[in-house]
Amino acid sequence: MPSKLEKFADFEEFKNCLSFGFDHIPQGFAMKGFWLEKQFQNKAPLVLELGCGRGEYSVGLAEKNRDKNFIGIDVKGNRIWTGAKYAIDHHLNNVAFLRTRIDFIEHCFGKNEVDEIWITFPDPQPQKTRARKRLTHPMFLNRYKNILKPGGVIHLKTDSTSLYEYSMEVIHELKLPLIWQTNHLYNNCPPERAELIQIKTYYEKLFTDKGEDIKYIQFTL
Repeated sequence: MPSKLEKFADFEEFKNCLSFGFDHIPQGFAMKGFWLEKQFQNKAPLVLELGCGRGEYSVGLAEKNRDKNFIGIDVKGNRIWTGAKYAIDHHLNNVAFLRTRIDFIEHCFGKNEVDEIWITFPDPQPQKTRARKRLTHPMFLNRYKNILKPGGVIHLKTDSTSLYEYSMEVIHELKLPLIWQTNHLYNNCPPERAELIQIKTYYEKLFTDKGEDIKYIQFTL
């Protein structure tokens, strides 16, 4: 297994990996508004995974949905390396990775550029003082609204009861259209949505092996 330094070096060379940081804000991001044209060279739907970690979910979705494009986003390049390397080795040209903070998402994607967003097992930020860090906080939802197409779907998967309940409260308070939700995904997953339990992140496997319930919410803005 390569060292962190080797992974960082690979990341800079991988054609399916890009970065955006605070220092890039003044000149802007060349990919903003042009992901389909410059990265994927097609007009298929664009799907983001926020906090993708090792990229298992982004890669899994890309393998099962060749008619869509996927971008896994995480702040840790050495984590992303695993998914990016797998995608290269398996010739998955419909998945890419972006190393950046979720706070910068509006700098990285144009208005109405994104079709769907997946939030998979984010840090639940259980302390009340850190509520604004939760990826379903209204502040983040406003950011997503600026890049999602009208009717664009958001998916949340989590093992955290507190984040699940908080997210449901936000959806209710903001009167957002709720498509489907369950606090026992592996017991209630409809046959036509089998993809929801067929793809597992590293953390999801840890949680399910311990018998913990997985929660899922699908909604729009």
